[in-house]
This record gives sequence, C-alpha cells and structure tokens, in this order.
Amino acid sequence: MTNRSGWITHKTVAAMAVVALLAACSSSVVRETSPSSYPSQRIVSKPKYGATVRVQRGDTLFGVAFRNDIDYRDLAAWNNISSPYTIYPGQSLRLYPPSGGRTAGDTRPATTVVRPAPAVPKPPVAAKPAPGPASSGFNWRWPAEGVVIGRFTSGDATKQGVDIAGANGQAVRAASDGVVVYSGGGLVGYGELIIIKHSESWLSAYGHNRKRLVNEGQNVKAGQQIAEMGRSGASRDMLHFEIRYNGKPVDPLQYLPKR
Repeated sequence: MTNRSGWITHKTVAAMAVVALLAACSSSVVRETSPSSYPSQRIVSKPKYGATVRVQRGDTLFGVAFRNDIDYRDLAAWNNISSPYTIYPGQSLRLYPPSGGRTAGDTRPATTVVRPAPAVPKPPVAAKPAPGPASSGFNWRWPAEGVVIGRFTSGDATKQGVDIAGANGQAVRAASDGVVVYSGGGLVGYGELIIIKHSESWLSAYGHNRKRLVNEGQNVKAGQQIAEMGRSGASRDMLHFEIRYNGKPVDPLQYLPKR
C-alpha cells in the first residue's frame, strides 16, 4: 500500500466529510465554509498531549481535525479559533486542550472533580473476546473491480482503508445508498475525492479518482457509478476506499461481501 499521511497526495487540499470547501481567498489564507454545512454528529476527540501541527497551504481546520481523530469544534476551541474557522499557512495548531480544557465527548459538569477511587485488589477474571464490528444495518457492495493491494490496519494513520488496483477510467461505484456530502479535489492525501453519507453514523470515502461524476447533495444508489478510477495523489491507478463509523475508520473487509 502506498504510504500516506492520513491520505496520499501533494495536490491542493480541501475539507472532508460534509464540508463544502471555499477556495482560498489569497495564496496565504485558507477559509472554511459556513459551520451549518459541517457534520452535525460529534466524534469523541483523541487529544494528543504535547503535539502540534503546522498548517500547510490549502489546509482547513476540518481537514486537520479529521486527520488527527479530533472533532473540529474541539480543535477550534483549543486554539481560540472562531467561526468561520480561518487558518493560515505556517500557523501552529495545538492538538490537545489547554489546562482545564474539555472535549466534545466530555459531558460532565464543568465543576465536577473526578478523583480516583482507592485501589482494591480484585481476583483475576477471564479475558473477554474482542467485540465484533458494529452492524451498519444495510448491505455493502464492492466499489470497484480489482485486486486488494493495501489493507486496513487499526491504529495506523496510513492504512485507514483498502486500496483496490485497477485501470485508468475504470468505474468506481457507490458502496451503498446515500447522499454525496463531499465531491472535491482534495483533502490532503485523497486526490479527487468523493464522500457519501449513508446514515447519521456511516460514511464511505473514495479517493484517487481521475474524474468525479457526482455533485454534493446528490442522492446515489448502491452500484451507481460515481467516478472514474485514476491516480490523483497516488503512484498507480487505484481506488482508496474507506468506511467510517461515527467518524472512526473501520475495516472495510469486515463489511464488504466475500469474493
């Protein structure tokens, strides 16, 4: 699988998921769209204490948050950035809350102080089997014909989906019914990218396309052609395909039918 930082590309970057990008107003300023177009569901942020990122030209707040498993509202709050979430190349963004900060997944009252309970020895218990994948409640289908040349690896930011080898111009199809929430030329590493929302919790993403055939807001059916395969941001013709549950990447091979 081709290494990538989040996704593989050196092209102009854009925001993901439900974000419709605004073009940069100048060569040095990157602006986000209206917050009303952002995804409504929150994800549980994973602060990276002590870590920062340097904004690159074309980066957006949502894109930086997406690549680092952080809710964009948390990232904005941690860095004192208000709507419309304008960021600048060279700007340093903190990936963790300041002292006393809270995340979107923290529902405790602000005055609550949590102290650890005294340690009490407990008898050993048998290990429980790892939980199976969450059920989406609908059927998935393969988004393209071809050999899987890159597989999902949990916790590896460079392997958040599967790579399917194919030919230039080959059909890329919707993996299930849904609505297109992003169709653009590129969150970092995705190249020409399409994202489909299947429910409030489930998204699928299709990267490295040669040509996008659907627009944001368009309803699509499972098996409908949405793009032509290409190599935008990749070293060969291929489709990078992801399934995300509540913003978190899951292994597509646990949901796609067996071949």
